[in-house]
Amino acid sequence: REYYRITGSNITAIGVYNADHKENIAFLSFTKHFYKKKLPVPEVYAEDLNKNIYLIQDLGDITLFSYLMDIQQDGAYPNDLLSLYKKVIDQIPKFQVPGSEGLDYSVCYPRAAFDKQSMMWDLSYFKYYFLKLAKIPFDEQLLEDDFHKFTDYLLQADSHYFLYRDLQSRNIMIHDDRPYFIDYQGGRKGALQYDPASLLFDSKANIPQGIRGQLLEYYMDTLQQFTPVDRDQFIQYFYGYALIRIMQAMGAYGFRGFYEKKEHFLDSIPFALKDLQTILKIIDYPIDTPILFETFQRLLESEELKAIHKKKKAFTVWINSFSYRKGIPMDQSGEGGGYVFDCRSLSPVKPEYLTDSDSIDEKNETASFLNHVYGIIDLSIKGHLEQKKNSLTVSFGCTQGQRRAVYCADRLAAYLNGKDDIDISLSHKEMDNK
Repeated sequence: REYYRITGSNITAIGVYNADHKENIAFLSFTKHFYKKKLPVPEVYAEDLNKNIYLIQDLGDITLFSYLMDIQQDGAYPNDLLSLYKKVIDQIPKFQVPGSEGLDYSVCYPRAAFDKQSMMWDLSYFKYYFLKLAKIPFDEQLLEDDFHKFTDYLLQADSHYFLYRDLQSRNIMIHDDRPYFIDYQGGRKGALQYDPASLLFDSKANIPQGIRGQLLEYYMDTLQQFTPVDRDQFIQYFYGYALIRIMQAMGAYGFRGFYEKKEHFLDSIPFALKDLQTILKIIDYPIDTPILFETFQRLLESEELKAIHKKKKAFTVWINSFSYRKGIPMDQSGEGGGYVFDCRSLSPVKPEYLTDSDSIDEKNETASFLNHVYGIIDLSIKGHLEQKKNSLTVSFGCTQGQRRAVYCADRLAAYLNGKDDIDISLSHKEMDNK
């Protein structure tokens, strides 16, 4: 999907282009339905499904994830954050129970329900993109047998509710001091336990187990207002659904991190393993899946995964050069932050790969510009480290993304190279595409 903030004289809006037509139909249908139910979702202003574009309410830039990264300090869990999570949880049963009434499930994509097929897809994703790529040994047939027993058990839970599918802190916006919900286009019919498990075991949110327990109790109290709750049975299925959610997330980390070589996705693995260990100490369900649990134990003991965690430096700076004609690169941290420096006003410079005939000497204005950049980035890294953040994105743009922006990106990389505990990831978007 491509997002554009469009500014008018009195209002801003978000323009969206998404080539996946069926996904657009699901998102717009769900959004209009939830909006009529007075649930906190963006308003749809306009749409043209033939062109796969639509215009929705601008909810700002602050996600629940970015908010909690800013407010959490030294492992403490402030009361303000607990209060905000309760505001989020207040809304979840409204989506699941009254929100499900009258919802057109025929537009769900790719499946109308979180059924056996959906679950097996997630488990295969975990098996092939995480276990295989992390070099975790397992007996394929015996593990597959346990997958079937595990999913058959989960499907015994009542599954006649709206399942958000990806309810995590990056998909909740904080706007006017209240939570708004986005990215539910993968929603379908399913069990109540999946969504609170997704939220409370959101790996990088790193919610302490004691707080997680409080929030789970608060969720069940809130849910009780809409439908009867057998708490013992609910909790039993809850940890099973938490397991399948973590396996799905690990599959995503493996695909993005191991397969696509996007290393920042590997940062989430230690958090996911910590959550997995927590669940294994608590879970108590009436089925026997020994191979699945042996595989989990191998994950927790894997030297390969421990080595990935150890070799990561304390801080990563993602440096990009790009063409303004092609658009500004996304912030690699997922928090919607970082810096973008416009190099178009600078005199052209000669990067190392250009021929002598292209040479134009660097002028003092470029050196002065870069010195200011160095100062800004040094201060920003210092502040990010103090706030326990682990990455920063810095992008340089010019018209074609091949000369001035490349030069400035290279100079910043050279300036930061060798600094203690800082890892540099340099990408020249236009040069890489040649």
